[in-house]
Amino acid sequence: MSRIKQCFEKLKSEGRKGLIPFVTAGDPSPENTVEVMHALALAGADVIELGVPFSDPMADGPVIQRSSERALAKGVGSLKVLEFVRQFRETNQITPVVLMGYANPIERMGEKLFVERAKAAGVDGVLVVDYPPEEATEFAALLKASQLDPIFLLAPTSTEARIEKVAKAASGYIYYVSLLGVTGAANLDSKAVGSQIPIIRQHSDLPVGVGFGIRDAESACAVADSADAVVIGSALIKALESESPERAPAVVTAFLAPIRAALDQQFSHKK
Repeated sequence: MSRIKQCFEKLKSEGRKGLIPFVTAGDPSPENTVEVMHALALAGADVIELGVPFSDPMADGPVIQRSSERALAKGVGSLKVLEFVRQFRETNQITPVVLMGYANPIERMGEKLFVERAKAAGVDGVLVVDYPPEEATEFAALLKASQLDPIFLLAPTSTEARIEKVAKAASGYIYYVSLLGVTGAANLDSKAVGSQIPIIRQHSDLPVGVGFGIRDAESACAVADSADAVVIGSALIKALESESPERAPAVVTAFLAPIRAALDQQFSHKK
């Protein structure tokens, strides 16, 4: 059983909701990325989404774009990202890590070699923003053969046919994009999210994580009312931007801990 599946089964048994923070590998500095990952886990992250820096992150808003640019300027590429995961795994064998990025760096390395290296480093899942399920059949099969989870995106515009394709290709969890546009947008409608998730559940029994537009405890709890997990990226990276790199672990702890506490207070059987 994958670490991601174990994680969500444990959450379900406790009546808790998953908290999935996103940070860009190498930002605010390569030297403290692993420390930031540990801080996220200690502050209550159930899964860590680690962004692979890319020069043209088309689905990302300006906050995450800037983080990717900063990481690239410091020489952080795919191999360095995998090394961060390997170092994280030296002392954390529990928290799942999902790499989130774009197809180009994977195709440059070669899909088979990428999967082999990801597995060896301790990665648990991969979300490729610009790989729709119909174009990722072989890649998803390679991941599953190595006990890694292919994660796919669904959006408010996704048809039932697309939902069915994702349900067949995905494992681990499904990432539902809560709104149209890029990461960091502010027009979150939790009621609209609540109306869409039951449609997804008609086609898949995978957990559903919701991201885009979640920025604090209030919005996280509103979305978690219907979702299995919430994904927070832009708001966290914006908080990191405003502080020195040395303070990054303290910043992620201060940002994440209140959201974890609010989710547990509202949803946990262990209140």
